[in-house]
Amino acid sequence: MDNKRGLKLSLISKKSSFNLKITDMNVHRPGLALAGFVDLFTYQRIQICGNTEIQYLKKLTQVQREKAFGKVFHFDIPCIIVTENNELPPEFVPMADRYGVTVFRTPFETTKVIQLLSEYLDEHFAPRTYIHGSLVDVYGIGILFTGRSGIGKSEVALDCVARGHRLVADDVVTVVKRAGDVLIGSGNPTLGYHMEIRGLGIIDVQTMYGIRGIRRQKRIEVQVELLDWDGSEKYERLGIEDVTTDILGMPMPLVRLPIFPGKNITVITEIIALDRLLKLYGHHSAKQFEEQLIEKMKRKQRDRREHIGHDFE
Repeated sequence: MDNKRGLKLSLISKKSSFNLKITDMNVHRPGLALAGFVDLFTYQRIQICGNTEIQYLKKLTQVQREKAFGKVFHFDIPCIIVTENNELPPEFVPMADRYGVTVFRTPFETTKVIQLLSEYLDEHFAPRTYIHGSLVDVYGIGILFTGRSGIGKSEVALDCVARGHRLVADDVVTVVKRAGDVLIGSGNPTLGYHMEIRGLGIIDVQTMYGIRGIRRQKRIEVQVELLDWDGSEKYERLGIEDVTTDILGMPMPLVRLPIFPGKNITVITEIIALDRLLKLYGHHSAKQFEEQLIEKMKRKQRDRREHIGHDFE
């Protein structure tokens, strides 16, 4: 279990129902259900029993507890976690075994358990996709390189690392949607920070460049699509209108970058990152340049009208 070590979970029920699936990303405290109200009991969630639930159960008689347990345990509960190493009523575990409900115990307090579990479940249930490309942290901006196979995504990423930037993932980028509108990219654990350079083979970026050349994950903020140069194609020249693509239903700034021999893609990548930083701080170079040109043309037009108005010859 992923959280066994982190939460210091110990199995206290003899029979476990590990085959039951957790289908809800939220956790639940079954206080009302133990009191007999199960009309809105979200049994499909992990159930957390803390001091409040245990103290309530201890105030009941044995008959009342058995009735409460029977009413709750007949639901297909994924598991129950008892916090702060609380001592359970003697009927709790035997009845859980009878109904096939898994019971764990942890020394952590209830709020800590809920926080850690919620973070884990949020990550586990978050929408995700896998993109063929390379992800690099350039000046704090996560840039995702995409393009056809063999166009040079890995080479550009490697050049970025050589210039002091950090590799997040190469070949396969796992993209997870977090916190509503944040896209987090990470690498494949099996591949690690190994990279295939055509004509050379497999290299280990972490071994070559050390910890300064890698990072575990990064928010994706710009997608750079590498394209083969096509003289008949019309490429963006001004950059006034922001172009976006869609990743997991979220708009992502897109730069379609044609490449050809002699073009320094790495330097342009750094400019893309810096330009993105400027936009985050409210400075849009292309739009401000356009505004300056419009204002200059208006000023010239006013000066011309004034000159004509004062010309009496």
